[in-house]
Amino acid sequence: MLSYKTFINADSDDWVVFIHGAGGSSAVWFKQLRDFREQFNILLVDLRGHGRSSAYHGNERRYTLESISQDVIDVLEHEGIASAHFVGVSLGTILIRQIVEMAPERVDSVIYAGAVAGFTWSARSLISVGQLLRFIIPFRTLYGTFAWIIMPGRKAAEARRVFRAEARQVAPDEFHRWIQLIPEVRRRLKQWSTSVSECRSLYLMGGRDYLFLPPAQRIVERSRNAFIQVIDGVGHVCNIERPSVFNEMAIAFLRGQQPELQAANG
Repeated sequence: MLSYKTFINADSDDWVVFIHGAGGSSAVWFKQLRDFREQFNILLVDLRGHGRSSAYHGNERRYTLESISQDVIDVLEHEGIASAHFVGVSLGTILIRQIVEMAPERVDSVIYAGAVAGFTWSARSLISVGQLLRFIIPFRTLYGTFAWIIMPGRKAAEARRVFRAEARQVAPDEFHRWIQLIPEVRRRLKQWSTSVSECRSLYLMGGRDYLFLPPAQRIVERSRNAFIQVIDGVGHVCNIERPSVFNEMAIAFLRGQQPELQAANG
């Protein structure tokens, strides 16, 4: 089973599950923990091969989105959590979308932070280059380079530091297993782009998240139960770059408030 931590709020029956992205760990949520613990019960998970979770060496020939998502559902089952709100960042948003498909009864609502809802031309080019270079360049060097592209500028320096530090804990073989998910991710995103989820969802995006903001906007335009809020001046990992704004918006949404659909200045 995945490594995970729970934080219990005796005054709340609501759970929030945080899911990090590829190369990260539950540590990327350190700026959310205090504010969210005041309102909810918290479940932090480390995905397989990340943080304190071991890699999966079962009968699978390769990882799949379904099996990785099932890891998270297994933790919910083990803890007796019938349903929860989900908060994910980057690749974690794809896994949450998969959980919505697999077990919609377990998902109360969703925060997609730095959502990967599709690929722009620039994102597709970046991924293709990464696939070509992954056996030539050490993955930590490759990951650090991609971090600069996805999280550019001085304001994103802390987010880059956090992700580089967490990436150092991921074994090279594990990195390659996750890279092999890309074809399936592309297929799933194409499928989801033509279907509408009924799950109440908020896309929390950075205004400088140039690779992933446009696809998220298109998804929201055609989804009656999805909303988007753009935090101005930040990039892909908006929960680290502007945590106070992120926390305020996210908690208000999970509490059932209607999002104010305008950018947050800053």
